[in-house]
Amino acid sequence: MIVVYHKNNRISKVISVDKSEISFDKNKSIAFGLLQLAEQFPESKLVWCHVDYQEVLNVEELNFIMHHNKMMLSYNPSSSNYLGPKIGYVEESLFIRVNKNVTYPTWQMSSLVGCVHASILRATKETIKRDSSFDYYLNSIAKVCKPQGLLCYSEPRLLKKHFLVSSPKASVFTLFRFIKQHYKKRWIVMMFLNLIIYERQFPLGAFLYAYFFKNRKKNTTDLDAIKVNSSLKVIVNPTMDVIIPTIGRKDHLYDVLKDLAQQTHLPINVIIVEQNPKVNSVSELDYIHNEIWPFVIKHTFTHQAGACNARNLAMSQVESEWVFFSDDDIRFGSDLIENVVKGIEQYGVLCLTTTCLQVNEHKHNLHIHQSSIFGSGYSFLKADLLKEVSFDKCLEFGYGEDTDFGLQLRNLGVDVISFPEISILHLKASIGGFRIKPTFAWSKEEIQPKPSPTIMYVKLKYNCKEQIGRYRTTLFFKYHKHQNIKNPISYLIYFNKQWQKSIFWANELRK
Repeated sequence: MIVVYHKNNRISKVISVDKSEISFDKNKSIAFGLLQLAEQFPESKLVWCHVDYQEVLNVEELNFIMHHNKMMLSYNPSSSNYLGPKIGYVEESLFIRVNKNVTYPTWQMSSLVGCVHASILRATKETIKRDSSFDYYLNSIAKVCKPQGLLCYSEPRLLKKHFLVSSPKASVFTLFRFIKQHYKKRWIVMMFLNLIIYERQFPLGAFLYAYFFKNRKKNTTDLDAIKVNSSLKVIVNPTMDVIIPTIGRKDHLYDVLKDLAQQTHLPINVIIVEQNPKVNSVSELDYIHNEIWPFVIKHTFTHQAGACNARNLAMSQVESEWVFFSDDDIRFGSDLIENVVKGIEQYGVLCLTTTCLQVNEHKHNLHIHQSSIFGSGYSFLKADLLKEVSFDKCLEFGYGEDTDFGLQLRNLGVDVISFPEISILHLKASIGGFRIKPTFAWSKEEIQPKPSPTIMYVKLKYNCKEQIGRYRTTLFFKYHKHQNIKNPISYLIYFNKQWQKSIFWANELRK
């Protein structure tokens, strides 16, 4: 382990794990010095730390915190990051509004304190320029490499004690440059437009300045040669329970049970919550009792429809160390659970999500990566966490319950890692014959809310105001061509009324 201490955008000293000092070029940038050290010590973890944090750097636990080589960690105790909240005008993902109290997934890195393996810097030396701004360099590496499999986190455990130290903040020129180099071109225009709409700013100079820079994401950075073997032991007993909410899909559920029965790593319990809102209805799942299964089937029948309620009922019955959230219309190979257990051990994760595609759908990202979603029909989770999370019944029959559940996990410090090579087929079966269309409190409104109040509910709960502004702008353009109102002024007035209706009902849900 090599520790680089810096101040005023220059390295002040470099110390190895045995406390001996290492020589460095005082006239070069921090990024240059760090890459030089990566070449000199290719098997080392490289730590950077502002000199004001030298006494509280948590060196003793760094190897435990950074438990494999394909990670990049940093921390800034301030509520504001280098690029500031305005980056939310171009990115709506969960990686923008960072919870500084827990280990939180984000590509937003800080120069104050952090850690990365030398192999990551060496892999990026031809694709990421060694910027004079160390913060820009770190953010660029994380933004480019996160989709390629680099796991990036805000990590408060890097410091033993938290206090604020002055840190660089990107100017509006730097912000536009970053967007040009790391997003599609249209987002420069959207940023410019959103700053006019929501900030009453007109940064024409920064807008034009950005076009002098090339996009860095077009240059492929290959991290596949960097192997992952986590030192964390997250599995004590690899037992697995499966929870399946079902309604009106008797035949499809039977196929799921047959696939589970063929597993090379068998589940212990399969917990089925069957719903049928019809009065006096009874279970149709006769094969639960008529056939012999190599696992215990816990079957609950309820007249209360709703996947949120059903999953919460099932979660309360989990007994094993791990739980598989399954849909009732999926198919998978006999080695699914076995491969999941191997992936969990390899990466030391508490939540793993698979690829779940329909017929003729194709994977978009072939790298194991930090997922922006949680799929409640194809994900695996450490069962202890079920005591602290649940599916929000405010979102029953609406949209957003998976997003909300996943964000509950991230705000506990649990990341969701996607393993694209572990695949599940989603049949997308037609709904059961006795399903009913739900009636919401806003269903009879003359002006229907847009977006759905359940979606707005989740956005108000987790997104910053800049991200909500971004969503509002893109939603306006997205739906304009589908409206009968072709006059843009008339449509804007109508759209604003729909938006306000959505906020009203979302706040009602929050009550």
